[in-house]
Parts: sequence; structure tokens; C-alpha cells
Amino acid sequence: MRTKITLILLFLNVALLALIFYTRHAISIEQRNAEARVRVLGDEVVGLTSIEISSPGVSEVLRLGRTRTTDPWEITSPINWPANDFAVKRIISDLEFLKHESSFRVQDLKKSGQSLDDYGLAKPTLILTFTRDPAMPGGTSVTTQLKVGDTTKVGGRLYLLSSDEKTIHVVGSQLAKSLKTGLEQLRSDALFTIPVFEVRSVGLQIPAPDGKNVRLRLRRDGARWSFEAPIVTRASKAASEVAVSGLNALRVDRFLTKADTPVERTGLASPALRVTLEGNNRRETLLVGQPAGPAGPEDTGFYAQIEGRDQVFSTRIPNKLIDGLKRAQETLRETHILDFDPTLVTAITLADPSAPQAPELTLQRLEAPAGGAVGWQIIRRGDTKTAQILQADSTRVGHLLQRLSLLSATHFLSDAPSKAELENFGFNLPQRKIVLTLARVGGGVAAASAQLTLFLAVSGSSSGSVQARIDGQTFVYAVAGDTLNELPVAARLYREHTLRTLSEGAQITGLSLTATDGSASVYVHPLATGETWATALATEPEARRKAIETVLIQLRTLRAKQFVSDTFAPTTLVNGQPAPWKYKLDATLALGGGTGAQTTTTSLFISERTGGGTQFAGSPELGVIFEIDQPLLDALWTLTYGTRDPGEPVIVKPASAAQP
Repeated sequence: MRTKITLILLFLNVALLALIFYTRHAISIEQRNAEARVRVLGDEVVGLTSIEISSPGVSEVLRLGRTRTTDPWEITSPINWPANDFAVKRIISDLEFLKHESSFRVQDLKKSGQSLDDYGLAKPTLILTFTRDPAMPGGTSVTTQLKVGDTTKVGGRLYLLSSDEKTIHVVGSQLAKSLKTGLEQLRSDALFTIPVFEVRSVGLQIPAPDGKNVRLRLRRDGARWSFEAPIVTRASKAASEVAVSGLNALRVDRFLTKADTPVERTGLASPALRVTLEGNNRRETLLVGQPAGPAGPEDTGFYAQIEGRDQVFSTRIPNKLIDGLKRAQETLRETHILDFDPTLVTAITLADPSAPQAPELTLQRLEAPAGGAVGWQIIRRGDTKTAQILQADSTRVGHLLQRLSLLSATHFLSDAPSKAELENFGFNLPQRKIVLTLARVGGGVAAASAQLTLFLAVSGSSSGSVQARIDGQTFVYAVAGDTLNELPVAARLYREHTLRTLSEGAQITGLSLTATDGSASVYVHPLATGETWATALATEPEARRKAIETVLIQLRTLRAKQFVSDTFAPTTLVNGQPAPWKYKLDATLALGGGTGAQTTTTSLFISERTGGGTQFAGSPELGVIFEIDQPLLDALWTLTYGTRDPGEPVIVKPASAAQP
């Protein structure tokens, strides 16, 4: 019984849904039919290629046209100028949705003793003619003409005569408002219509003082901009696109007639600036003539004209933009000197050719383990053929690469210097030679592209000036005066600050801190068999015990605060004067577990403390002098000066403040 009821309910639900669907479909069809019945126009308004607005008694006819439906609209009469796309679309939209509130046939007018004159349609106020693109469905060009008559006495509606002149429609007044917009509102005030993302090249022509024209051309290739003339070099992507955006932002200030603006006054016969933007199969050129008035603080008015169009107009151009365009070879040029991808650098070689005794320094990238960070090593070559290899600090090498990638020209000195000029710039004996070795991407990259060589020199005529040049290029750049200081040739500045890390199996079995002159032993203790540091330090005072524990920890992972010298010496500078080392810190290391473990001794020489946070250490084994890191610094202070520390100062209260 329940199954039967369920089936009946299911059947009723399906029937109800079918009824709803059918009813809604029928209602939708009826609504569309009703809407079609009140629509004045149909498919003839879709895909328009020309629009003409005229009025009897007025000689000037406004014509709009385009070749294809994908092209922008243009005014073809009475002037040749791009149309305001928004205003044209509003007219087309009004035509597409034009509805009549009532309509009657022309042949019925005689029955009521009326004619087209009674509705203002014999001599209409406006005649609208538009043509449909023959490429649209249907395959033929359809021309439609509508005549706009008088306003109705009640309601402010309009009388409209159909294209076949058989029907008079009563429509709203919105269409007439759109058609009476006028030439001023229908013409676009934009000078360039090619957006930034579409621009493929920029051409500039500027008169030179010698009377010849200087031609510049920039081309975009993907995300990169470059100069093609008068020199071949990189252009700034940001500056180029800002300039194009500035050109796209220019607007017509005022349209002028030829009578008001003779060619002699506008200067357009020999323009002061010619700017061309090229996009996808189209190009637009702006001619800028003489100033149209006094210069303002922000912009200046100029007479201008679009090449290929007769219309002369005035436009206000920002002073910064016009100055940048006239000096485009400098303002649009890429200021970054080196063009490379830091992730492709496999080696950096730094040298100071002006100091032949200084060793050449190479920072070499190591193969990164799977999922690990990239490592670097230092290869230093001196007078001997043997190279010293040290571990480099990857962070500091990364900062060096970033500094090189950001190295920028403050200004451009010369694009084609002579040998004498190069010598005057100091390149006969440069202060720096930096070679970047790059990984080759694919097999087709030329060998020359695998290296970039940068030279930095100091001019003989100006000691504060630093010049830069790329090997194989003719350009000479001026760079910031502190560039040499930021690119030092000193291995210690790129070294890894962790000097040594003992393996887990290595044990410190003895510790000795003594004065180098043999006058005193601060702490000496070798561990006995089976003894641990915990038991050895159990009897020490707390401060001394913690200090020794810190020394043991720091010796396991020895770090430098910063490096002072790449070589060890028997003396060091204390307060600017050479002085012998004050203390010697020896640690006995057992390098293997169990009986018979191999033992060795490592030593650090410690200087006097030279300031509140500075104390030097030297390692003959590691061949380096460095500043001690803060934890070891504090522990050594406790061990060497702790017994002489007077402690906290005692505050003595005055007698008058004493309690009775």
C-alpha cells in the first residue's frame, strides 16, 4: 500500500514540474513576442558600420563610420577624427531598445484629414540613416532611415517615421537626446588609442640644434624594452611604459580651425616633436608644434595634429613628459648596468688590477643538495699556484649579487669613447675587475654570453668620480662614489662566520687558558679517565663554572663576530698599536670514541680586551684573526677579570636621610 502511494506522489510531482516548465516556457515566449511587437527595430541595428545624422535646412551632416565591426568608430564628416566610443554606443543602444508606446499607419491619416505635416514628419527635425555590415548574418548590406518629427502635446513623446514610411511610431524622447549630442560630445578627446599593453614600438623625431632631425626608436620584446636607434642598448621598462601611459593620458584642450591657426603660428609644418606609437597592425603619430601659450608650472599648451588628419587642436602636455621625451636617450634608458639573472651565476671573480700584489678572489657556487640551500666557497690565489679554499657565507654572497644587479648609472658619460677618453676615465688601470660566470641555458647559447666582465675605474681628473664599463660594450657610465667600498676584494668579508664545528663523536678532554708570558694560569684541567666536565666543574664557583661551560660550547662551534685578517700573525693591534697576544686557549680533542681515540690539540690566541665589546682571537691552524663572538667574550671576561670585578656600586645614603 505504501509503495503504491509513493509511486502516485512521485508521478504527481513529475507532472507538476512538467506543468511548471511548460507554463514558464510559454510565458517566456509570450513575453518575448510582446517585447518584439513593441520594438521599433530588429536585426537591422545589429553590426552597424555607418551612422549618418542630418537635418533639413542644415548643410552640415554628421557621419560616423568604421570598416569592420571590430574597428573603433570614427567621425568622417564634417571632420576626420576618432569618435567618442561611449557616445556612439549610447546611440546604438537606444536604437536596439527603441520601443513604441503606440503606432498607426500612414495610409490611415487621410481618413482623419491629417498628413505627415501634422506630425512634423514632412520636414523632420532629424534624419537618422544607418547601414548594417554585409558580413553579418543575412549576407547583404541593409540601410535603414528613420525620421524624427515633432513632440507630442502630452507626455513629451516623439513621432518617428519608419524606414518604409508606412508607420508612425510614438517613442520616448531619449533617442532624440542622444542624436542631438552634437559634434563636441561625439568626438573623442584622446590623442592616442593604442593601450600600453598593445604598444610594440615607440618612435621619436626631435630637431637637433644643427637643423637635422634626431630619430629614436624603442621596441618592446615581451617584457623587455630596447633602443634600436640611434644606439642599440637596453631601455628601462618602467620609464618606457610610464612615458607611453603619459602619452595615452593626453587630451584635446581645444579644437581649432585653420583660419584661427595659420601654419606659420602653429609650427606644425616643421614640428618640434613627432611621437609614433605602433600596435597590432596600426600606428598613430602625434605632431607637436609651437607652444600655444605661456608655460605653466606643471604643463604647457602646444599646437598639435594627428598625422593623416587635417584637424588642428591644442593640448596641454606635462612639462616632465615633454622634457623626458626630448631627452629620451637618457631618461628612457636602462640605468641598471648589468643584465643578468642572479640564480644563473656560478662564479664571481673579484680583482683589483691597480694593486697587483692583492690576490684575485673567486666565489664559486657549489652544487646544492636535493632540497638544500645553495652553498658557496672562496678560492683565493696568491703568488703561489696553490689556491686557498674557504667556506663562504651564502648570505653575504647573495648581498653581493644583489648589489651588482642593482648597480645603476647616475648618468651616462659616453656612448662611443675614444682610447684617450677611456684612459682619462681611468680604464687603463681600473680599480675593480668583476667577472660573472653564468650557467648556459640550453645548448644554443654562445660562449661569449656565459660571462659578464665589469670594470670600475676612478677618473684621473676627478678623484671622487667612479666610472663603469662592460667588457665588449662601448658605453661608459658614472656610478655612485661609494661603489668601490661596497665591492671589496677581501676574502674575510665573504667568509662563513662559523669557523669550525666539531663532529658529534669528538670530545673536548682538556682545557687550558694561560698567559702567553707564562706568568699565570687562568684555568688548566685535563679530564681523567671516566671523568666528565659536569663532575670536574662541580666544585667551581657558579659564575666560573658557567663561564667554563660556555667556553666549551663555543669551542665546539667556533664563530667569528667579524674577520680582521685572512692570515695569522704573532701580534695584533690593541688600541691601534701592535701588541703580543695576551692569552693562549688550548683544547685537547678526542676525535673518536672508545679506547685509543686519536687526540689533537687546537689553540686560540687571545688579545687584551680593546673595548666594551671587542676582543680579538687568532688561530694559526685556521690562519685567521677575528673578533670574538659575544658569548665567548663574556665568558673570557669572567675567567680573566672576574676576580677583579668590584661588583655593583654601594650607594651610601647621606646622614640626614638616616632613620632615627
